[in-house]
Amino acid sequence: MTPEEKKIALFGGLLLMIHSAAMQQLGKVKNPITDKIERDLEQAQMSIDMLDMIAEKTKGNLTEDEAKLLKTLLQELKLNYVDEAAKSQSQPGTT
Repeated sequence: MTPEEKKIALFGGLLLMIHSAAMQQLGKVKNPITDKIERDLEQAQMSIDMLDMIAEKTKGNLTEDEAKLLKTLLQELKLNYVDEAAKSQSQPGTT
């Protein structure tokens, strides 16, 4: 693996790690440590904001595949966030 290929793989891994954390925070997947579905919309929003910041700071400096991955992950998270936020509004007292 060339140094550039390693950087591309590491960048993709970073994006997927943040995405995975956000999906847990949205309550879409189990927390592997507690083996429970847990939801923390405030933390999920932070994870989404982090990916938005990465997109902004790396704009014009990503390969086509990297940019597509980042865009796809952000779209998925934002749609899921809206879904979960709507559930919270219809169920007062949940976060």
